[in-house]
This record gives sequence, C-alpha cells and structure tokens, in this order.
Amino acid sequence: MEAKKEYKACAKFLLVSPSKVRPVADLIRQKPYYEAVGILEAMPQKGSRLILKVLQSAAANATAANRKLDEEQLVVSQLLIDDGPRLKRVWARSHGKRDILLKRMSHITVAVCERAEE
Repeated sequence: MEAKKEYKACAKFLLVSPSKVRPVADLIRQKPYYEAVGILEAMPQKGSRLILKVLQSAAANATAANRKLDEEQLVVSQLLIDDGPRLKRVWARSHGKRDILLKRMSHITVAVCERAEE
C-alpha cells in the first residue's frame, strides 16, 4: 500500500491570535480544495484571508511538484494553527505602574493531498 504524498505550505509569525484563527480552520479541515476556497472567500475574518493564502500556496506547490495533479483532485489533509512568540507591549499607568499587552502570533501550516479514489 503506497502512502499518499502531502504537499505543504506554512506561514509563520502572523500577527493574529491563534484562538481567533482556529474556529475558521475547523470549518475547512478534510474538505476538497475548491470547497475550502469558497468557504474562506465568503468569510469576513482576518484569519480566513491568511489561511486562504497558505492554502493556495500549498495547492501551487502540489501542482508544481506533480504536473499530472489537478487542483480539483486536492483535499485539505492537514491544517495546523500553532502558537508563535508573543510581543510584549507596555502601557504606562499612574504612580509609575504599567500594564502589559501581549500581542499573540500564530504559525499556519497547511498540507494538501490527492483525493482518494472510490
């Protein structure tokens, strides 16, 4: 039994909180490529635009690596939203105190593979 080849793309250090991107990612896992693109284009969230760019990059990697592969045959096989580093920003407060604002980053990794033949 031959293992299917996955084609990956990743975007790192994106200034968006992973907790805001994960609900968008849950909607397109294990979906065909064109259906996932349609869902992401219709969503207003910032995370949907970021995932769309990475998904299109993974599809381009797949078609460039395998000329026989068409975008209609692709399925989102893996979609990871990981935590990145945090930027610490300081707000000055009265009496020499401060508040810390954590700007969270995320890493998005998308893998697509060929659809299983029924």
